Amino acid sequence: MGAFEVNKTYREINEKIAAGKAVVVTAEEMIDIVENEGAVKAARRVDVVTTGTFAPMCSSGAFLNFGHAQPTIKASKTWFNGVPAYGGLAAVDCYIGATEPTEEDPLNKVYPGSFNYGGGHVIEDLVAGKKVHMRSEGYGTTCYPNRFFEKDLTLADLPQALLCNPRNAYQNYNCAINTTKKTIYTYMGTLKPRMANANYCSAGALSPLMNDPCYRTIGLGTRIFLGGGVGYVTWWGTQHKPQAPRTENGIPTTPSGTIFVMGDMKQMKSEWLRGASIRGYGCSLSLGLGIPIPVLNEEMARYTGVKDSEIFTQVVDYAMDYPNGVSRSYGQVSYADLKSGSITVEGKIIPTVPLSSMVKGREVALTLKEWIERGKFFLGEPQFLLPGPA
Repeated sequence: MGAFEVNKTYREINEKIAAGKAVVVTAEEMIDIVENEGAVKAARRVDVVTTGTFAPMCSSGAFLNFGHAQPTIKASKTWFNGVPAYGGLAAVDCYIGATEPTEEDPLNKVYPGSFNYGGGHVIEDLVAGKKVHMRSEGYGTTCYPNRFFEKDLTLADLPQALLCNPRNAYQNYNCAINTTKKTIYTYMGTLKPRMANANYCSAGALSPLMNDPCYRTIGLGTRIFLGGGVGYVTWWGTQHKPQAPRTENGIPTTPSGTIFVMGDMKQMKSEWLRGASIRGYGCSLSLGLGIPIPVLNEEMARYTGVKDSEIFTQVVDYAMDYPNGVSRSYGQVSYADLKSGSITVEGKIIPTVPLSSMVKGREVALTLKEWIERGKFFLGEPQFLLPGPA
């Protein structure tokens, strides 16, 4: 506690939220406050900084419980609008992944495939209140004799529906280019030949984990904005790499931290969960996610005052290097450069294309700010923090 001039606790901040006295700003607003007043004064003044991002998050999905049939069934295989869900759970539980296409999808047989409908679209349809056709098959047991069951259902008909995403809110990611002579199709979008475009996917200074780069406040039990409802960080995400190289202010310069998140789909809104079709690659789910960062001390004020010009990523060739596991950078660029509309690589000016929506990311941060100011959202104190850099 004595290492900082300013020291606050979660309890103190939550008490201010309850009293309507908490000072809440977005990450973009915090930049000027820290720059003009310094980290110590900013820490005394501001209690919470809200962040936001809206982008494809392929490692997403949902646990769905669809209730027992009559006679009962142990559903070993289940489909929703033709999209297979994993049934190796309890009798009427299943998991549907955002990237799972319909069984009839031609995939990339006619290249590049369109991937018009998949698990992410099923999740969007359910949250939007649309009817979804469910079909289940079982092998039959004494306690679960039924072998086939189907019905049309809505989210309201499901006893439980839990969005469960093993890897979201990736902290920094590559900027993708294509150095070859033909167009390629990747999870980073369509990349034109001869470095004709550069695609990136991060909200930069507004991105959740960029505002707590060393995970001082994020861990098990952190309460977040998830898909328009309230969710929680439940673990570190898959591919979490805290030992990535970092700048002096702690910002990783390559892909680094990730979070495992969960939330009740019945609280969510379809404007914040959109099924995505990525040409030539597959299906996904574009998701709105925001984390409130408590300004516990001047260190957190300094972290949350980060600028796009202070955040860097690597330019990577997705035609040759990435698919062959070759670790090579064509240069380091800042998010200020990326958001300017163009970057320069090997002397060539390349237009940049964001996969993240800054407009929707700002809406997430502003919505979360409003919830906290109105006393509708309180900070969740983590039981333990994400593993951080050594």
